Amino acid sequence: MTYDSDLLIVGGGLNGPVLALAAAQAGFSATVIDAQKVGVLSSDNFDGRAYALALASQRMLDALGLWDGLARNAQPMLDIKVTDGRAGEGPSPFFLHFDHNEIEEGPMGFMVEDRYLRRALLAGMEASSAITHLPGETVTAQETGPAQASVTLASGQVLTGRLLIGCDGRQSGTAQRAGIGRTGWDYGQTALVCAIAHEKPHHGVAHQFFMPPGPLAILPLTGNRSSIVWSETHEQARRINALSEGDYLAVLRPRFGDFLGEISLAGERFTYPLNLTLAQSFTGERLALVGDAAHGMHPIAGQGLNAGFRDIAALTEVLADAARRGEDIGSPLVLPRYAEWRRFDTATLAAATDTFNRLFSNDNPLLRMGRDLGMGLVNAVPGLRRGFMREAAGLNGDLPRLMQGKPV
Repeated sequence: MTYDSDLLIVGGGLNGPVLALAAAQAGFSATVIDAQKVGVLSSDNFDGRAYALALASQRMLDALGLWDGLARNAQPMLDIKVTDGRAGEGPSPFFLHFDHNEIEEGPMGFMVEDRYLRRALLAGMEASSAITHLPGETVTAQETGPAQASVTLASGQVLTGRLLIGCDGRQSGTAQRAGIGRTGWDYGQTALVCAIAHEKPHHGVAHQFFMPPGPLAILPLTGNRSSIVWSETHEQARRINALSEGDYLAVLRPRFGDFLGEISLAGERFTYPLNLTLAQSFTGERLALVGDAAHGMHPIAGQGLNAGFRDIAALTEVLADAARRGEDIGSPLVLPRYAEWRRFDTATLAAATDTFNRLFSNDNPLLRMGRDLGMGLVNAVPGLRRGFMREAAGLNGDLPRLMQGKPV
């Protein structure tokens, strides 16, 4: 049977292009159906968005030939400091400090701005003869059967493939059209996201400050700049985001503190409602879900994009190994291997982020005492501390080859 592509990938954010590049390395052809237009995707302007890439994700991008072009604009995360407290009162004396020198692999991760990562992905897709990129296109219908998958685009074009993959986010139309339900709940929190310039150097240190309304992450960017992900209640976040730039900074300053000196906004401001959402199945007939389409979780540990990259590495490895054995990559014998590999890991990560958020996003004095003592204990025991560091770097568990820095 003749197909337009081996893989029909719905979604052109970050996971879709990375999957296409991984699939191309494994010898598959891919079509990326991307709702965004090229002009939006290729903007050079810094809009404030950036991503925390765990070390394992950096290794994967290196294995795909992308890291050399990203490295000069990437900021290593050398240390991570985790504290607890209230805005304006300073942190608790109990804390966690992860120093990258305690693990032999190097930095626990890197911060990369959205504009640089998207540009690298676009260039990678354009350079690959195995990838067809369709910007400004959306899927209006899909069909899957024993022999093939097909999608109908808003333009009327019909595409066929051996496998349909949804990389289209928490409201995945691919999952909905396949009748795959979701489980989850709203956290009552909204993340305020921005970037700031500051007077003093950050020295590559990432900070996670837990406050009663929600956590504040301060993540180092190149130069004297940091990325901010700051959680508040929905109503409070809506009110804060509507403030002028000066008033917005006035609200942020007591939460942020003065350890980096004077601060100012660098780029735009964004808000994202926070919820937990897990697809009830990661696969269907000739169909697989990846990234937020399969699992959307709280950004408390910055693992959302990294979990999506691990999905991609696992799925590509399953498909490549099946093809080498002469199996049909879309068969009901092959796809469950991907689901089995990723289901437990993502459920565990979702449960962990959910528990941490509930434990720390409150002002209960007994819980405060317990979590502060717990952080102090972990910080005092080198073996425990290194285990948490390796988890943050994405080095624990059954790592796919790409996340070890090896080709598919």
